[in-house]
Amino acid sequence: MTDALPTVNASLNTLSAVMIVAGRRAIRRGDRRVHARFMIGAVCTSTLFLISYIAYHYTAGHTVYDGTGLVRAFYYLLLFSHIALAAAVVPLVLVTLYRALKGDFGRHRRIARWTLPIWLYVSVTGVVVYLMLYWF
Repeated sequence: MTDALPTVNASLNTLSAVMIVAGRRAIRRGDRRVHARFMIGAVCTSTLFLISYIAYHYTAGHTVYDGTGLVRAFYYLLLFSHIALAAAVVPLVLVTLYRALKGDFGRHRRIARWTLPIWLYVSVTGVVVYLMLYWF
């Protein structure tokens, strides 16, 4: 079962990224209802990812990257930026969501301008890390 979790995690990250982009497009069109649905879906998907990620690493430990040279340097640069921003994005997402649910849309919008690109970066780089570990 744990062998499938990296693929599940990458799939959840991909789905989160798609929902984040779709949510941004919806709000740009002025459709708050669709925006809210996509963003809540992205929060739920990211939460499932986090649970699955913790479960995998609790049972499997850490994974070693086998690449060499410049690719290895790129991988670790990407991984370290991904990990740092992943830690930072959790409270950002929670505060952004809280402000939206409270109806404090002015403050929601101000923090969302930071949250969205960081969250999207974390979701996409998570998939890239997976692809580098298991496909290349």
